[in-house]
Amino acid sequence: MVTIRVSLQEQRDASYDILIAPGLFQQLDELLKRHCPAAAYALISDSHVGKLYGEPLAAQLEQAGVTVRLLTFPAGEWNKTRDTWASLSDRMLAAQLGRDCAVIALGGGVVSDVGGFVAATYLRGVPLVQAPTSLLAMIDSSIGGKTGVDVAAGKNLLGAFHQPCLVIADLDALGSLSSVQLSAGLAEAVKHGAIADAEYFGFLERQYAEIFGKHAPALERLVRGSVEIKAAIVALDEREAGRRAILNFGHTVGHAIEATSKYEALHGEAVAIGMVYEARLAESLGIAAAGTASRIAAVLERLNLPIERPDASRVDDLIEAMRSDKKVRAGELRVAIPRAIGTPYGNDQDGWTVAVDEDLMRQILVNT
Repeated sequence: MVTIRVSLQEQRDASYDILIAPGLFQQLDELLKRHCPAAAYALISDSHVGKLYGEPLAAQLEQAGVTVRLLTFPAGEWNKTRDTWASLSDRMLAAQLGRDCAVIALGGGVVSDVGGFVAATYLRGVPLVQAPTSLLAMIDSSIGGKTGVDVAAGKNLLGAFHQPCLVIADLDALGSLSSVQLSAGLAEAVKHGAIADAEYFGFLERQYAEIFGKHAPALERLVRGSVEIKAAIVALDEREAGRRAILNFGHTVGHAIEATSKYEALHGEAVAIGMVYEARLAESLGIAAAGTASRIAAVLERLNLPIERPDASRVDDLIEAMRSDKKVRAGELRVAIPRAIGTPYGNDQDGWTVAVDEDLMRQILVNT
C-alpha cells in the first residue's frame, strides 16, 4: 500500500493520509476505526455508484457493527446543486445523526464535491472521508479540501474548504470505469504533468496503451504520480492564496465549456479542451515556447480526449461564462498557464496567474 501524507498546518493541523492500493474497500471498517472513528456514518453516493459499491459497503460495515446510513442522489453533474445539498442535509437531520457522526463521500468528482460540502456545513462541520471511485476523483477532487455545488452563475461558486480525515483510493474501483470515464480522469493527469512534472507528462505520452489496458503497475504509477503532485501543491497553499492556482490550468475555458453545454461535456473533456486553448494563449503571450500547445494536444488525442471547442459553442457565451470565473479579480480575467511542460507560469511575488484581455481570449477561441 502506498501512503502519501498531505501536511497542512497553515492555521491548524489538518494533515491526512491518502492510501493507494487495490482492495482497500474490503478494509473499510478498520480504516474508519483507525483514521476517522465516529458514532455513525452517512455514506453519501450517487444513484449509479450507490448500487455498485454503496449497498455492498453499507452491508459490510453493518456486519462489522458500524452504524451507517446510505444516502444517494441522482447521478450527473447537473445534480451538483443546492437542492441536492439541502436534501442530503435534511435526510441526515431526519436520521438524527449528531455531531459525533462522519460523512463518507463514495463516488466520482460530483460526489466528492457535494458530499464534502455536506460534511463542511452539517452542524457546522463534521469529519469527512473521501472514498473516490473514478480516476478523476482519485487524483483530483478528493484531494485538497475543495467542496461545493454549481449554480446558474457558474461552476463551484458556492462551497467551502473542508479537509478530509482520510482519502481511500482503491485501485480495484478503476476496473469498473468505462474508457470514456477513464479518459476524462486522464485529463487531470495531463494537467498535473503539464504544470508540475515533465517526467510524469512523458510517462503519459509513453504508456497510454498500458493505462487503457488497465495494467496494474501503470494504474498505480498513474494514480501515485498525480496524487504526489497535487498533495505537494496543496500542502504549500491550502486555501489557494498563491501557488495552488496553477492547478486551474485548463479550467477557465473548461468551466465555460461545461456551463455553456449545460454539463453535457464531461469535466475532463472540457478541461482537455481548455488546456489546449490556454496553452495556445500562453504561446501567443510569449510565455510558453512554440510547440507547447501541440505537445499537450497530441497526448490528449492519444488519451481519446477532445482538443477543440464543440461546434455548438458560441464564443460570446464562453466569454460571458468566464466573467464568473473564481479567478477574476477586479473584473480582470486571469488564467493559469505553463511556461513549459512541467513548469508553471508565475511566482509568489507576482502571482501564479496571468491577466488576459477579453479580446485576446476571443481571438484565441475564434482563430486557433
